[in-house]
Amino acid sequence: MKKLFTIAAVAFFSFSALQAQESMFNLGDKVVSLGIGFGSTLYSGTYYSRGVPPLSISYEQAIADEILEKGVIGVGGWVGYTSYKYDYLNWGWKYSNFILGALGSFHYPLVNKLDTYVGIGLGYNIASSKEFGTNPGGGYDYSSTSGGFVFAGMVGARYYFVEKFAAFAQVGYGVSYFTIGVSIRL
Repeated sequence: MKKLFTIAAVAFFSFSALQAQESMFNLGDKVVSLGIGFGSTLYSGTYYSRGVPPLSISYEQAIADEILEKGVIGVGGWVGYTSYKYDYLNWGWKYSNFILGALGSFHYPLVNKLDTYVGIGLGYNIASSKEFGTNPGGGYDYSSTSGGFVFAGMVGARYYFVEKFAAFAQVGYGVSYFTIGVSIRL
């Protein structure tokens, strides 16, 4: 996944050599984005099934502009949630993950009405699990919680239909590999 992110970032910056369009993310702008993800970065395998799909909400504010002529740096935060179930012969575990983190991004206009960006994030994953069903070796009804730091990286774009409303898509590594959703400029 890191190779895909690196290739996407290199392609993004390679296109910046082209004639840049008017920036859709400007100094002082504040944007809230709500997304749904596809392709979990957390659980995969034969006996896993999704409970709640990867959901995310983020807030970003532009804090510096005129970077490489028309580039803008944004900072903010994001929250992600997903749940999965491991089920083997009606016994298994239910997992949920709540991720809270900070993000930074670099926006550079490549196409009119399109806000293109790359970003990184650092967060904390609060994971919980609970046993369900009857364990073939004897049911124990365990539950536990744990946590740890997570890294996120993304390449994405927002297409503004009107001045304050956009659709977005991004690929990367966070709570999911691919996320789509809506963004609202405050």
